[in-house]
Amino acid sequence: PQRQGSCAQPPTKNVVTHMHLAAMAKTLGTAALLLLASPTVGLSFDVASTKNRPVSKVITLLKDMSKQLEKEAEEDEEIYDKMACWCETNDKEKTKSIADAEARIEDLTTKIEELTAASARLNTEIKNHEKEVAKNQEALDQATAIRQKQLAEFNAEEKDLLESISALKSAVTVLSKHNGGAFLQMPASHMMSVAATLQYQMRKHSSLLQASLTPSERRVAAAFVQAPEDYFDAAPTFKQSYAPQSGEIFGILKQMKETFEANLAASQKEEMANQKAYEDLKAAKEAEIKAGQEQIEAKTDELASTDEKNAQAKVDVEDTKAS
Repeated sequence: PQRQGSCAQPPTKNVVTHMHLAAMAKTLGTAALLLLASPTVGLSFDVASTKNRPVSKVITLLKDMSKQLEKEAEEDEEIYDKMACWCETNDKEKTKSIADAEARIEDLTTKIEELTAASARLNTEIKNHEKEVAKNQEALDQATAIRQKQLAEFNAEEKDLLESISALKSAVTVLSKHNGGAFLQMPASHMMSVAATLQYQMRKHSSLLQASLTPSERRVAAAFVQAPEDYFDAAPTFKQSYAPQSGEIFGILKQMKETFEANLAASQKEEMANQKAYEDLKAAKEAEIKAGQEQIEAKTDELASTDEKNAQAKVDVEDTKAS
């Protein structure tokens, strides 16, 4: 850039030539003065008579030239000062330009180092967030698989218990019509149906009934299942004298039904708790996954901007070095 002022431009070739002419003029001026001071010129003559002499004309011309050359010499001195000023200013500007370029390169180098470090950090953070998102997604998938298995098991158990409760309810209803020693009036088909239901449920849910039926009750039920016909023969046999009364069978069936109902209620309560726990876990994991994905997106944008700035800084360094 050029400086504003009196010494912004370097002297032209004409100015330099004029300076040489000025030096020659000074020499002629000096010669004129010597001529005037010479004794040969100091002869007695009057002023009026000398005006028309050739020598006088030369002297007058030399004087005029001397004055003109002195004026031009002053102008030449000013031009010289301008040239000196321009050289000094140009040198200072070049020195300053070099210093500014070196400072800019240093600043850009520092910036490149910072941006490179930031880029490495962002890449690491993005990878960590991606791992965290993948980990949370895997945990959610596992929880979903477990929940689906729990729900399938519950649905199967609930269906089985509902069927068992329905069967025992029917058996209790049948026996309730003949309770109080009226087994003899019960149709054989009803009696066989109750016995079959009792046997099937005791076999299928033996572990569940282990705690709800006493050993004595299990023996009574087993005896009834083995020989239900002994309880409605026209003539009582020896076994019938030891056979359980209808009230005992009725009580066992009712107790089994209540046990299944309590177990079903507990299973349904557990299912509700499992469902809520899964929903809470799912909500938490989905929130973590969403937050992680937002972090990945934000840091990916920041990384792109950082890398772009880093690339531009490197170009600026090369441009500054080349300028």
